[in-house]
Amino acid sequence: MASFKIEGGHKLQGTITPQGAKNEVLQILCAVLLTPDKITVHNVPDIIDVNKLIFILGELGVKVHKLSSNSYTFQADDLNLAYLESPEFKKDGSSLRGSIMIVGPLLARFGKGYIPKPGGDKIGRRRLDTHFEGFINLGAIFRYNKEESFYGVEADELIGTDMLLDEASVTGTANILMASVLATGTTTIYNAACEPYIQQLCKMLNNMGADIKGVGSNLLTITGVDTLGGCEHTVLPDMIEIGSWIGVAVMTRSSLTIKNVSWENLGQIPNVFAKLGIEFEKIDDDIYIPEQESYEVQNYIDGSVLTVADAPWPGFTPDLLSIVLVIATQAKGTILIHQKMFESRLFFVDKLIDMGAKVILCDPHRATVIGQNFESSLKATTMTSPDIRAGISLLIAALSAKGTSIIHNIEQIDRGYENIEDRLKSIGAKIERIEN
Repeated sequence: MASFKIEGGHKLQGTITPQGAKNEVLQILCAVLLTPDKITVHNVPDIIDVNKLIFILGELGVKVHKLSSNSYTFQADDLNLAYLESPEFKKDGSSLRGSIMIVGPLLARFGKGYIPKPGGDKIGRRRLDTHFEGFINLGAIFRYNKEESFYGVEADELIGTDMLLDEASVTGTANILMASVLATGTTTIYNAACEPYIQQLCKMLNNMGADIKGVGSNLLTITGVDTLGGCEHTVLPDMIEIGSWIGVAVMTRSSLTIKNVSWENLGQIPNVFAKLGIEFEKIDDDIYIPEQESYEVQNYIDGSVLTVADAPWPGFTPDLLSIVLVIATQAKGTILIHQKMFESRLFFVDKLIDMGAKVILCDPHRATVIGQNFESSLKATTMTSPDIRAGISLLIAALSAKGTSIIHNIEQIDRGYENIEDRLKSIGAKIERIEN
């Protein structure tokens, strides 16, 4: 177990390039299982969750070749499917929630897919029904070993069908999509997730020879093909990390440039930060955040308190609500944070309260934040990171706080953020990794 030691209260300055999008690359890496041909993927982030999935693919028999620090080739031409029922896989797969997305491509290409109950962030219940109901609709037989928490689907042939998803699940949409591209006939997926991650997956699959229409909408039409080939794909910059760097700049009252952010794929993110009173400029494809000594929350036009809530795309991503909450602690004004999509993600606020933030946790899904306009700075403390998003939010709070903070369990942060301490040091942060 490692910890961060952060000396807060220092202004930062410089330029940051965001890593590749974790939520996209986990889908893209699973898609390499759909073809025996070679696939090249660029802008792969060097983070724990991605490296775990690459390890699992290697154990499954995928030939993995690292071209450079963030580029790989993958070739799934000689797989060891017996690994899927091994004790090793039950251990490896259960440690990574994203491993669920190998099931769709394996089912499509080999007629069977297995997965242990996946782990991941402790942010409340995240069910798998959408994934398996989609596979069943395509003609697969589902089985579940309750004693070992092991799921399986099998099918001699997948047949295209019309389906209405019970929720616009990103990973569920990706999994069903990857199963459908090799199915016989035409599949329609209504209430599909339409995040940029899914659009990128569709783009990659079409480049491999799939026939997917309606990309970017919540109605996807997939005409099955017999085989898919190789391709080259570049992962988008991580919108969650971009929002995190905005939070770093604002809370430390620093000037920061974030390079190559793919503005057209940021959705509501710039709008929500603007409602918090944060100033930024679009310079080509970069975001420039100037030093801001103060920022004021915009109330609604009738004067009522602003609510920031998450929603499926094109709504505001739930992964940035914790960043918004931390930023709001030093805003001028009051804001209500409503986390609709997950339970337990707001429980880290007790640590912010310990640091002097004025936050009222109304219930597991809502928190009222009374901004202090930097008149009362956050105070340093010792805390533990409960999950990726809360962890980076507490790190941002620590960077702004007076004194020296310690954050334990930083492996949670490493799961989602590449080489975070070195990149923070490059713009002037006083941060040190301590191996316990």
